[in-house]
Amino acid sequence: MSDLPILAESLSKTYGGTVKAVENVSFNVLPGEAFGFLGPNGAGKTTTVSMLSAGLRPTLGRAIIDGLDVADNAEAVKRRIGVIFQESTADGDLTGRENLEVAAGCFGIPVRESSGRAAELIDLMQLHDSADRPAKTYSGGMRRRLELAVGLVHRPKILFLDEPTLGLDPQGRAGFWKIIRDLREETGMTVFLTTHYLDEADGMCERIAIIDHGRIVATGSPSQLKDQVGGDVVTVRPSAAADGLEAALRALPGVTSVSTQDGTFRVKCPNGESLIPKVVGAASSLGVGLAGVSLRRPSLDEVFLEFTGREYREDEGPTATDRAVFLTRMQDARRGRR
Repeated sequence: MSDLPILAESLSKTYGGTVKAVENVSFNVLPGEAFGFLGPNGAGKTTTVSMLSAGLRPTLGRAIIDGLDVADNAEAVKRRIGVIFQESTADGDLTGRENLEVAAGCFGIPVRESSGRAAELIDLMQLHDSADRPAKTYSGGMRRRLELAVGLVHRPKILFLDEPTLGLDPQGRAGFWKIIRDLREETGMTVFLTTHYLDEADGMCERIAIIDHGRIVATGSPSQLKDQVGGDVVTVRPSAAADGLEAALRALPGVTSVSTQDGTFRVKCPNGESLIPKVVGAASSLGVGLAGVSLRRPSLDEVFLEFTGREYREDEGPTATDRAVFLTRMQDARRGRR
């Protein structure tokens, strides 16, 4: 049907007949590519991942994974992909090794092979010293590595990572992504990831899609998306009322656009350093006090703000929809273990 590992065609998901969590989303992921999927809290990221990974059935559209229509081949698709959830799924009462052996059994791996596969993954994830301790005694980083190992136990061709490092410290995040990079180099695995950390997406992904209010608003490589921002951005925060300041900023030489959010002005220009003195002078001539003026080079933070009108919040928790999707996944997983 398709030689692409991941293909979304007009994917839509509506809850209760009225709430459109995802609306007419289309994109593709190339073989061996790391594809980032970014969006504000509640934008539709987790719902999209769940439709692609056979956790939810689309209301409209199709999800094609490794040439298979997910709606018609859900079980076959699950055997070809690995999924790491944003919330912990390891059984805390089982040891790390037992978690891996149980997961291997769920995928039909013979007992004589499962112990060897578990040992191989324990070595890969550097869990030797803790492999025979209950998972509930693991640190956050160790638990994430165990859950990654569980997702890889059946050697999937495609790996879905849904906020995999949420809540980890910088050292834990760095260790997790090093393992992913090594896996990609060794196996050519295709990776689809959502993350609240823009530096992860910038450093890991060949391409990124931004979703907002259930729709794709931008797609491209990190450098392509940064280029679309259009140069430097000078942020101007007045200390009080700023009548006439927007017009004065627009009139400054080199300014390509001015936008406002919550009383703060975002001024685009080719060279922010040379513009800042002119901004201060324009405000002074109007008698407008400034609480701050800052310069930002093109970054994914600016890209995100450009396309969604919102700052990217790293500390946002899962929405009610995210929790509902997670519960559905867990129920499916428990049924599979029985």
